[in-house]
Amino acid sequence: MTAVLSPSATGRTLVPDMLFDRLARRIVAGENLDRDLAERIVDQTLAFLAACARNTGDRLAPSEPVDIGWHAFILHTRDYADFCARIAGRFLHHVPTSEGDPEASGEAARATLMRTVTAIERAGYAVDPALWPTVMGEYGVNCSQCKNGCADDPPPAS
Repeated sequence: MTAVLSPSATGRTLVPDMLFDRLARRIVAGENLDRDLAERIVDQTLAFLAACARNTGDRLAPSEPVDIGWHAFILHTRDYADFCARIAGRFLHHVPTSEGDPEASGEAARATLMRTVTAIERAGYAVDPALWPTVMGEYGVNCSQCKNGCADDPPPAS
């Protein structure tokens, strides 16, 4: 018997090309980033949200760059709501952390990001290591969860 490894999916496959393009253009314009990086951010945002859709346990959180993509997607309210309904069967709420939340910095935040990357991989999506630097060791363990301190709002465990 031969084991066949299937490649990981990309987040890009979760939305129509036209929507993917619109999100990438918004990031290019709003964040003054190049198109390639904007597309990678959108891809990882969609993979992150797909992982959130399957999450019923501990909260997941985006990296700083992925949070940029999440914010851009939320601005397209109808598209975002439709995506959530299709992918998760529920709305994926963007929940800012409270100031002083112990899970928003240091080791706790790094653990959340590590849990998030693992959830993305378990959901079958490729992870772009450069967009998860605090997990991949580029900046060490002193991270701040995401640029605005955000997490998903998982449903209660079944």
